[in-house]
Amino acid sequence: MESKRICVGILLVATFILSACMSESGTSSSRFGIAKGGDDRNGPYDVIPGWWKPASDHDETWTWGSAAGVWPDTPDRVLVVMWGDERRAPRMGEVNELQRNFLVAVDRDGNITENWSQWDSIFNRPHQIYINPYDPERAVWVDERGGNGVHEAILKFSNDGSELLLRMEDPNPVFGEGGPNPRENPNPGPLDFGQNAVLAFLPNGDFLLGDGYQNGRIVRYNSEGEFLSEFGSVGSGQGQFDLIHGVAVDKDNRIYVSDRRNHRIQIFTEDGTFLDEWTDIWDPVAIMIDVNDFVWILDATLNRILKYDMDGQLLDYFGTYGEASSLGRPGFTCSDDAAVADAGLDHDHTGACGGFSLPHQMSVDSEGNLYVAQFGGPWIDKYVPKPDADPSRLIGQPLGP
Repeated sequence: MESKRICVGILLVATFILSACMSESGTSSSRFGIAKGGDDRNGPYDVIPGWWKPASDHDETWTWGSAAGVWPDTPDRVLVVMWGDERRAPRMGEVNELQRNFLVAVDRDGNITENWSQWDSIFNRPHQIYINPYDPERAVWVDERGGNGVHEAILKFSNDGSELLLRMEDPNPVFGEGGPNPRENPNPGPLDFGQNAVLAFLPNGDFLLGDGYQNGRIVRYNSEGEFLSEFGSVGSGQGQFDLIHGVAVDKDNRIYVSDRRNHRIQIFTEDGTFLDEWTDIWDPVAIMIDVNDFVWILDATLNRILKYDMDGQLLDYFGTYGEASSLGRPGFTCSDDAAVADAGLDHDHTGACGGFSLPHQMSVDSEGNLYVAQFGGPWIDKYVPKPDADPSRLIGQPLGP
C-alpha cells in the first residue's frame, strides 16, 4: 500500500512538472488558450478593416505605389513613405515624370492629415522612415535608395517637415544610372552608398547605416553626419553580409543585423566585433528590440512576425499571407464578403483579411498598436491588441531614453 501511494505521488508530481513545462514553453496552454476554433492568424492583434484609404487630394483615380515604411510619431500622427503615385511609375526605357505623394502623415483613423509634397523632387525610392527615439526634437529620417535622377541619400527633416536639416547624398550614384556595380568597389567611401537600406540610432546621438543592397557594411556616423567607422563586406562568412535589410541596437549597444539573403541575424559589439549568429531565419527584412529584451523579426517570405529571446530562441510567431484590410480599393473592406464578391474576388485568392504581403517595416506606437508597411501592395495595416490578448505575446515598446 505504501509503495502504491509513493507511485501515485510521483505520478502527480510528474504531471504537474509536465504541465508547467508546457506552459513555460509556449505551447497550447499558454499560447492559444482553451478556446475552440480559430487559427491565430493575427496572433494577439485585431486588424482594423479599411484603415488605409485612397488619397483624397489627387486629381483623378489612382493607387499608391509600394508601401515602404511606417513610423508613428504619436497614435494620432503616423508617418508613411510610399513609392509615389503608381500611375506615374517609370516604364522600361522611359524617363519618368515627377512623381508625387511620397511622404504623408495620417491620423489614428488612417485619414491623411499631411502631405510633404514640397520634398517630392528629392525622393524616388524612399526605403524606410524613422524618428530617433533619443532625439528630443523628434526629427524624421528617411533612407532614400535613389534612381531616376535622384541620388542615394540619408535625409533628416524637422518633425513638422518644414525644414531639411541634413542631406547626406552620394555624389556618384549608381543605382539606375548605368554606373558600375558597387559590389565591385571593395573600399567605398563614407558616402559611396550601395542602395543604402536601413538606419538605427544610439543613445549618444550617433546613428548606424545598413548599406545595404549592394555594399555589405554597417557605417557609423555622428549626429551631424560625419563618418566615424564601419565594418563588414559582401559575402556569407562571419561579419559579411548579403543585403542588409534591418539593424537594431540593444541596451548594451550590441548591434543586430538582418542579413537578408544569408537568411540569418548577426550580432556584433559596438565596435563591430562578431559575437553570434542566428541562422535559418528566412528572409528577415526588419528587426526591433523592445524594452522587455525580446527581439522581433519581420519575415517577408513567410509573412510572419517572429519573437526571440536574447539568446536566439524562437518563442512565438504570428502572421499569414493576406490582403489589405481595404483590399487596396476605395469603398469596401475585405471583411465585407458581399463587396469582395461584387469585385470578382474571393477570399481563397485574396488571402486572410489583414494578412501580410511582403511586409517591409513594422513599428509600435505608445498605445501598443502595431503598424506594418506591406511592400507587396500599396497599403499600411494597423493592428490593435485584442482585449483578451496575452501581454507576453504583444510587441513591447521600442527602446528609448
